[in-house]
Amino acid sequence: MDQVISDEIQAVRTASALLPKQNCVEAIKLIVDCSGKVVFTGVGKSGHIAEKLAATFASVGIPSFFMHATEAVHGDLGMVTSEDLVIAISNSGKTSEVLKILPVLHAKKIKMVSITGDDSSPLAQAANISLKVHVNSEADDFNLAPTSSSTSVLVVGDALALTASRLLGFDEQGFGLNHPGGALGKKLIAKGVLKEAQS
Repeated sequence: MDQVISDEIQAVRTASALLPKQNCVEAIKLIVDCSGKVVFTGVGKSGHIAEKLAATFASVGIPSFFMHATEAVHGDLGMVTSEDLVIAISNSGKTSEVLKILPVLHAKKIKMVSITGDDSSPLAQAANISLKVHVNSEADDFNLAPTSSSTSVLVVGDALALTASRLLGFDEQGFGLNHPGGALGKKLIAKGVLKEAQS
């Protein structure tokens, strides 16, 4: 168990060191300048990471939602407009379900950021901005299960969200308005950021 955790920590460090920083700056600018919503897409484990990142972006003041790439080509692309920004996630950059949406994004003139492990892949080449998140190996014994790669993408996505949120001036009050329930809501009520709802 300790070895898996150690391997994933090292993978994140490696991915961070290899991440194209200027591309990150340009991706953050696209997020900050987006007048619509940030739409995450992917399938499989990349889809699960995309769904979590959409939730994170929304929670820190950046309107966002997840669009499953398979459902996208069966009508869900109708949810995406030219004001939106798509962030497509695929470790290989060759996932067929994700590639199928590219002609539609192009036709609608929708900007796209790709997050892949291969910046020469079809997905990366089709994107306005490509973020290469590369890991040397996965954490499992067979170098097959998305582990180190998906963790690294999650960390990079969180960094994009929090950096863009800071630039947009998102504050504790805004966070409170997005989190009125649960332990976070109680904490913010205790600090006076939120008022408790009257029953």
